[in-house]
Amino acid sequence: MTNDLTARHRLLSLDVMRGCIMILLAGESCMVYESLHHAELPAPLSNLIQQFFHHPWNGLRFWDLIQPSFMTMAGTALYISWRNREAKGVGWAENFRHVAIRCFKLFLCGTALHCVYAGKLVWELWNVLTQLSVTTILAYLVIRKSSTFQIVYSLGLLLLTELLYRFTNVPGYDQPFVDHKNFGAFMDMVLMGKINEGGWVTINFLPTAAHTIWGVVAGKLLMGTLTPQKKTQRLLIAGVLGLAIGFGMDWLGITPIIKRIATTSFVFASAGWVFLILAFVYWLVDIKKVNKYAWIAAVVGMNSIFIYLFFETVGFQWVNGAVGIFVKGFSGLAGAPEKLQSVLSALVTWFLEWGLCYWLYKKAIFFKL
Repeated sequence: MTNDLTARHRLLSLDVMRGCIMILLAGESCMVYESLHHAELPAPLSNLIQQFFHHPWNGLRFWDLIQPSFMTMAGTALYISWRNREAKGVGWAENFRHVAIRCFKLFLCGTALHCVYAGKLVWELWNVLTQLSVTTILAYLVIRKSSTFQIVYSLGLLLLTELLYRFTNVPGYDQPFVDHKNFGAFMDMVLMGKINEGGWVTINFLPTAAHTIWGVVAGKLLMGTLTPQKKTQRLLIAGVLGLAIGFGMDWLGITPIIKRIATTSFVFASAGWVFLILAFVYWLVDIKKVNKYAWIAAVVGMNSIFIYLFFETVGFQWVNGAVGIFVKGFSGLAGAPEKLQSVLSALVTWFLEWGLCYWLYKKAIFFKL
């Protein structure tokens, strides 16, 4: 299987990293982390599980890196797709129509998911797919430009975000980094007439477009002519630089790291970690060829949008409960405590959803928007 995957993809590390992201997201939907959180584990383990939940406001946890990773990988895949289509003679304008249609489908899926969550028709724009539908367009508009131009463009979007939050000064929404009192919350009232209880804001698509644009830059680097060692080195430098800028802005009191409103410091700090992770995965999988078990993640990465939509709808609303009937039932008969039953049910559901992706891969079924 490893040879098949390697032959099919020049950049196996991309599918591996994207697959790891989707497997982790599926774990959340299957209630793996939630069940472990309630299992009253010893302190070291409970502290570790805490990393699989978003930080409540000012700070950074591992789980806050999932969306930036997803958006960065989307940018990398966007560049590779554009380059391949260009090599086949597809022009920028024709490909733009293809990208725009795909983004429209992402937007529809993102807004529809909130209707599924609510159990009724709602107009909410906080889903990652809705955000990605905009960041992808913003990234594609400069996909033919130089890396320097793309980076400057992304920095301009971050600067615009800073200015909007700091100087718009709308009454009641004039506290840049206070929950429900910031510019992002104001825009949600304008666009949707409501504010997210968790503090998430629609305007996040503006600063997080930097993640997708930087993914394009990374794709250009990885598919370029530099030696693999040079590529890894540049990813590492970008990672360290991102961490230094992001955490520096937070520690110096310039801009706090807040994932829920995607502050500039958060964008830099999260991108720093993402690039360090990407450098490691690229080095391990594509350079050192340590890819014997890469298929475990790759088979999920190759159907990433499908599995996301599946576990957020059918998975969460039906599969979790259906599996729980049997796993909790039989483990309960065996005398397992209720909390252990929940953990076992979540883990079995998690494995079954991975198994679905494996089955799709074996049948060569790949869903694309």
